[in-house]
Amino acid sequence: MMLNKTIKELHEDLINGKVTSDELVKESIKMSHEVEDKYNAFVTILDDAKGGNVTDNLLSGIPFGIKDNYSTKGILSTGSSNTLKDYVPFFDATAVSNLYKAGAIPTNKTALDEFGMGGTGTTCHTGTVLNPWDRTRMCAGSSAGSACAVAAGVYPYALGSDTGDSIRKPAAYCGIVGYKPTYGMISRYGLFPFASSLDTCGVLTRCVEDAAIVTDNMKGIDENDMTSFDSTNMHLYDNLDKNIKGKKLFYIKELIDEENYPNMNDELKKHLEIYHETIKKLEDLGANVTSVSIDKKILDALPSVYVVLSCAEATSNMSNLTGFIFGPREDGKNYIEMMKNYRTKNFSSLIKRRFIIGSYVLQKENQERYFINAQRVRRLIVDIMKNYFKEYDAMIMPVGVGVAKHIDGSLDMIDENTSVLDEFLQVGNFGGFPSITIPDGFIDNLPVGVNITGNCYDDQNVLNIAYALESVMPYKNQIAKEVNHEWL
Repeated sequence: MMLNKTIKELHEDLINGKVTSDELVKESIKMSHEVEDKYNAFVTILDDAKGGNVTDNLLSGIPFGIKDNYSTKGILSTGSSNTLKDYVPFFDATAVSNLYKAGAIPTNKTALDEFGMGGTGTTCHTGTVLNPWDRTRMCAGSSAGSACAVAAGVYPYALGSDTGDSIRKPAAYCGIVGYKPTYGMISRYGLFPFASSLDTCGVLTRCVEDAAIVTDNMKGIDENDMTSFDSTNMHLYDNLDKNIKGKKLFYIKELIDEENYPNMNDELKKHLEIYHETIKKLEDLGANVTSVSIDKKILDALPSVYVVLSCAEATSNMSNLTGFIFGPREDGKNYIEMMKNYRTKNFSSLIKRRFIIGSYVLQKENQERYFINAQRVRRLIVDIMKNYFKEYDAMIMPVGVGVAKHIDGSLDMIDENTSVLDEFLQVGNFGGFPSITIPDGFIDNLPVGVNITGNCYDDQNVLNIAYALESVMPYKNQIAKEVNHEWL
């Protein structure tokens, strides 16, 4: 297995002639088929991919994966939806073209929840993505295929996108690193839009260093994306530093303290124990970690606010999916009937549900009560976080309530009883904050993660804290080891 190394290690092997780019690409394609047979992680495998020139760029000649909601010229780009099952773009997403310029070589397009609108990896038009640690469990979503492939060792990194936690939650469930940079650091041009005020391009890797390397090569201002910003002076990889002595971090008391969970199960109890052990590691590194308090009413509103805003934006963004410009045209007596038939036949129940919610909250008579109020609460949450970031360098929180959930066919229902802790990573998208998840330990041989989130444009600080913490943990560059060998 040649690809179970970091980007730097692979680059050194290429430079020293221990391996060729062609050999790495062939190995990645071979492993793609093996992983596809086991875990159903891909929409397209690029069997014709060839190795490339090796230059001073660390990414040159090394294979990687692309989430299938990124536009790729001449390569099927479906968003894991039947509505675009035959769509082949005529242009590359900016993030993709930037990696091509670096000499990186794609070997597959990875599966995702349809149009990125799910958190389970169970709603891809090609079927459910299975977790490489345990095939009876999900990878989370929407970047399920990318997380699965990186964890399984198909390549050292893959592109993801994050609207609520779609990079960071799969990373936690698959025992790898998931990094969502500051909103606008990486151009979203060519990324299929879900909720434009929340969508962020990012990367899944097996170590913090690799996340910094890949992001350095993807970032930058883009005239095609008015939300992108000039990050020329940000050199994330070059400035990685394990010295975090004196750094001040905080966590949310209401979401961590056991007294707030009177019916706590053993899994959550163990997860919080692991989390507090991690806090001790940070303190041993010289950091100061303090609890802060946020009104529970505001915290409880977070999942609902996300549903309202994301569904509203999705409904607007995808109004062009009518069966006339994109996708297979369906029969009908008139335009309305043809569009209705197209959407009824080709959209999953997940998408239909979100469009119904989005249409409802955007109706004139409902806007003030739902959409506008959700925007107000979002602003309130962001302001609270920014005030804490004036005093603290970053926030550290456990990712979700435990390990990856079992696949049971009903996991993507919008649930009014959703745990706030399970959805808390959404605050990173509300404020456009940089946020990274790294492996934090195991419960019954399944990985759990911890997340670090900081203020906008403070990506270096967030990465450095994660880098330091990673250095005192045994999980850097780990490959998934399947513990459940039973097929579903």
